[in-house]
Amino acid sequence: MHKDLLRLMRAERSVRRHLAVTMVAAVLAGLLVLVQAELLAGVLSGRFTAVALAGLVAVVGVRALLAGTQGVFAGRTATGVKSALRHRLLARLRDLGPGRLTRHRSGELVTLAGRGLDGLDAYLTGYLPAIAVAGVVPLAVLVRLFAADLASALIVLITLPLIPVFGALVGMTTKAVTERQFLALSRLGGHFLDAVRGLPTLRAFGRARYQAGVIQQVADAHRSATMRTLRVAFLSSLVLELCASLSLALVAVPIGLRLLGGSLDLTTALLVLLLAPEAYLPLRAMGTRFHASMEGVAAADAAFAVLDGEGEPEPARGPADGAGREAPPPGAPEIRLEKVTVRYPGRDVAALEDVSLTIGPGERVALVGESGGGKSTLLHLVLGFVQPSQGRVLVDGTDLRELDLGSWRARLAFVAQRPHLFATSVAGNIRLGAPAASLEEVRRAAAAAHADFVAALPQGFDTVVGERGANLSAGQRQRIALARAFCRPAASVLLLDEPTARLDGRSEAAVVAATSDLARGRTAVIVAHRPAMIDLADRVIRVHEGRVVSDTTRVHHEAEPAVRSGEGSGR
Repeated sequence: MHKDLLRLMRAERSVRRHLAVTMVAAVLAGLLVLVQAELLAGVLSGRFTAVALAGLVAVVGVRALLAGTQGVFAGRTATGVKSALRHRLLARLRDLGPGRLTRHRSGELVTLAGRGLDGLDAYLTGYLPAIAVAGVVPLAVLVRLFAADLASALIVLITLPLIPVFGALVGMTTKAVTERQFLALSRLGGHFLDAVRGLPTLRAFGRARYQAGVIQQVADAHRSATMRTLRVAFLSSLVLELCASLSLALVAVPIGLRLLGGSLDLTTALLVLLLAPEAYLPLRAMGTRFHASMEGVAAADAAFAVLDGEGEPEPARGPADGAGREAPPPGAPEIRLEKVTVRYPGRDVAALEDVSLTIGPGERVALVGESGGGKSTLLHLVLGFVQPSQGRVLVDGTDLRELDLGSWRARLAFVAQRPHLFATSVAGNIRLGAPAASLEEVRRAAAAAHADFVAALPQGFDTVVGERGANLSAGQRQRIALARAFCRPAASVLLLDEPTARLDGRSEAAVVAATSDLARGRTAVIVAHRPAMIDLADRVIRVHEGRVVSDTTRVHHEAEPAVRSGEGSGR
């Protein structure tokens, strides 16, 4: 069994119960084959009267009932395992944060969490019960054959291992080609989703036809991988059927000769001929279902690789598992970085190197510098998405790793450069960070964010926007993101990642005015390039190649005297 899936099933109580019922039903149905063969052989040979047919019908009915029970509970097992695995996978992706998610193509993750994990059905509903049956029924059949006819039992005992041996040889090839097929499927899904998302840009630059050709090439690669997998599947079936047929022939021919010679009675001959196939059948079924389940196993391997990825940050500690950890104190906090170095897995150059920086309570700081210099990494540190390789991040003197991240993030308001809007109403998008907010609170947040365009929408705040805000302009999407932040009045820290990028002058002015109001009384860290956003800051910190190269205090007529301490490295 897949050790990670086994560990997951042990952790889920309902899954354990459903799996146990599935296994018991499968084994009992398999063992009833012995009773069925005994009754049928007795009736056909005349040893039992016709009354035994009623018992035979009862056995067949019980087997059918057990098969139905196995199917129902196997389906529940599969549903429970897939649901638990998807919840863990989505929770892990949430905890990784945007900085680490760039290592995975979004389309590949969508394919993995959807179509990929659906492939586990064959493993959970077919292969696992087949393992249980294959571990019990052939041994029980062998014991009964030894009691009935020693010669036939020895032939079955010698030939029976041939099926798992040849099945294992074919299975190694099956596993390799199925992993390649799933990789091709993930690549196809990832590339297709990326192409669809970028279709407006591709059309604008005349590259849509080229990308259609690329998708066709990726689809052809997936088709070729699928055909190779099917060829191995047919080879697997041929090998297993051939082994089983030859083995049965070795049993059946001597039985027929001995029956003609009179050295074997009819009842025993019929019993052996009825039971011998049942010794090979569970192993053949296990081999066949092993191949059918390999796509799901490949998807499970990919999912657990994301869950257990080396070099990834520890999962966020929510309210439940953050028990015993400190809650951040109320009010606008002081944020301090002490000789912080951040290195991403697979990169030789540090994203941040030996950075020391202090942001005072209620201070507004602008981070400037070229793209890729480490500004977004600094924001991800404060958000808890990235753990420093060296040094530490302090919040009011407490290491961020010692705080309950759930409580800490409840105090943050984050506005991304490209905020994501979901396919729901405008009000639902604004409530993202405050699900309990009333409609009046949503209206006040929208007004504070200068999102007056909402009133002109067809259904106002009930207007459903497209995924990623497809039917809104960049400025409108940004103001809805600011309204989300305004809808979190308890937030004492404001983090903004170039909120005016890609905006026209009018939209920029509205966003700057809303940001000025939003930052008042809060500790604010603003990644900015445009002068209008930089003018809001009390301090301007320039980051270059992962180091703080300058730290300038500005005179701001609205700001209180800045609170500063600490030194920036590399000045």
